[in-house]
Amino acid sequence: MNNKMSYLLKTVRCMHRCCAVRAPSSSATPRALGIGGYKDPMEKANFRIFSFNIFHCLHEPSPRFLSQKASVFIPGTKTQQEAAAPGNCAEAAAGSRDAQRAAEPGELFVSRLQSCACPRDALELASERAVSARHAAHGLGAVWRLFRGLPEEQRRHEKRLILEHRGFVGLCQQLLRAARRLARGDLVFSLHAVVSLGVPQNTLLVQTLLRVCQEKLNQLDNRCISVLATVLTGLDKDKNVSALQAGLRLLVEQRIPHIRDIFILQNLMRCMGKDAPVSLKKKLEKAVLKEVDDLTLLNAQRVFFALAAMNYCSIPILNACSEKILENIRDAPFRQLILILEACRDLQYRNIKLFSAVANYVTSTACLWDRRQIILLLSAFAMLGFQPTELMDIFAEKVTEDPEFLNLKYLLIILRVYSQLNYVPRGQKQLFIETLHSCLNKYLPSISSTELLKAVYSLCILGYLPHPALDQLLQKENLDELQSGDLYKDQKEMMLQCVKACVELDSPTFTKPELELAEDCSSLAPDKRRKAREALLELLGDENMFRENVQLLHKYHIDFEIRVDSERKKVLPRTATDDHADSSVERLAFLFVPLSAFCMGTTHPQGKLAVKKRHLTKLGYEVIVVMNKKFQEMTNEDAVEFLKGKIYSRSAFPFSEVNVQSNN
Repeated sequence: MNNKMSYLLKTVRCMHRCCAVRAPSSSATPRALGIGGYKDPMEKANFRIFSFNIFHCLHEPSPRFLSQKASVFIPGTKTQQEAAAPGNCAEAAAGSRDAQRAAEPGELFVSRLQSCACPRDALELASERAVSARHAAHGLGAVWRLFRGLPEEQRRHEKRLILEHRGFVGLCQQLLRAARRLARGDLVFSLHAVVSLGVPQNTLLVQTLLRVCQEKLNQLDNRCISVLATVLTGLDKDKNVSALQAGLRLLVEQRIPHIRDIFILQNLMRCMGKDAPVSLKKKLEKAVLKEVDDLTLLNAQRVFFALAAMNYCSIPILNACSEKILENIRDAPFRQLILILEACRDLQYRNIKLFSAVANYVTSTACLWDRRQIILLLSAFAMLGFQPTELMDIFAEKVTEDPEFLNLKYLLIILRVYSQLNYVPRGQKQLFIETLHSCLNKYLPSISSTELLKAVYSLCILGYLPHPALDQLLQKENLDELQSGDLYKDQKEMMLQCVKACVELDSPTFTKPELELAEDCSSLAPDKRRKAREALLELLGDENMFRENVQLLHKYHIDFEIRVDSERKKVLPRTATDDHADSSVERLAFLFVPLSAFCMGTTHPQGKLAVKKRHLTKLGYEVIVVMNKKFQEMTNEDAVEFLKGKIYSRSAFPFSEVNVQSNN
């Protein structure tokens, strides 16, 4: 009861002092509260802002109130009556300046916004006076502009201060009340500002602005459409966003022929996204191609990202953007280079010239880059299957000289990169691998079972058995943990199977088994082997002269097995004694693999193919690797001659020089 009485008394005092601010006469009371008599709309709006924080104000020693002119008093200033009291000349002058500030025209308000140095300056300026909806939009735009210019490390702290600032609340309230009266530019820029500053999507303000944008969609010009597209790209799907995207998609399809701004086009491409119909993607592609000759470096980078967001691989556009990047490679920020490589991976765009230029640029300036930056670049190259050998040599030397900078995260990345690309530095293989192994041993007490599996798997791919890590990995509790979860279960099983195969087959004590467990897995040839099967039948005359889809130890399989005499002059038919070791018989294992099994532009096998080839050799096979794509492009006659040459010669790889076709 005492608390309630206390709140009541404070409320009465607040109203009394609010009346005192207005005028000495009692007739000022209803107008000050906006009830009865004359109602100033700006006064009513600001009273709502005031009531928004009423309980906060009740607990302040010097509460702030609104004058008849709807100006907001700053903490520490005096009321008009106090300013006029004798002996308070300085305070009276300050009150006069406040009154003058309240009467400033809108143009001066916008001009003063331009001179603000930080977001809170703009919010304080907006708090000093009641602003119109248009000026509220300008105020939020200025806050976002100033916030965007802050250093990255300062933004998180500053964003919280902005959202809690009384001026920001007032601007948002004003926008909410006047959303449908906003001009189209103010509408979309205000939406962009509040979303970018972190106002949640499910708030009434954001949802109201989205609905008004739907109503005014046909009135938006191309620039406004571009800003709206940028906003929608960063929002989650809900009813208003989905409806607005659908309407925007129809509008964009009509206006594409008239859009000549590459910046607007790339914003629209990002907004349309992967779900856009192919016809719309083609129209956007055609519009970009018209402007492709005027690309800047920044536009070229953004178009890469826009195509990736749309999941549309336009070779002509990508080639043009690549040329612009190649011309200005030294001006491209490092982070942008990483994002471009990731976009190439998503789009499956293979441009060896571009990748080589990026690798050569970083290699030539390696001393300028942080080692962690080089790790990220190597990781991006590994995802593409591109092997920058010189850069990998330089980085390996840095690792061996000073391995202390490697934390567990970076260690795992390095192991993955070098094992996936099947590369160890020239002249320092043993030192490099032992350095990585030593770093891994330091983390064994704290490493998780999944991370341990990844590290051991990578070292095994490179042909190195890390015994302390292996012993820990093969402990029952670690194996049970790896096999219990459903997440990435198939991948973990594959990695465990490879580790077990390496433990047995790469061991110095391993000897070739006298009896090879092998069986035909399927009597039906899949599409990738059909052409090879027909060619072998034509060449050898009988299907008993070869075996197809043979399953071996450790779940290895080969596409075709052919047995020849030791001089490679004739093919031997299958017999009951074929499984027994015979020094006069050689076994050929044909593997038909995709281009992705090799490092881009070379015949150098990547990690999985390399370890399989190594293990098949241990099992007594001579491995013949065939690039399936090139084989399928051959005529039937050429395919027969090709297989004939591989069977009766000792060249393991089908192509001594492979110029893998890029998208250039």
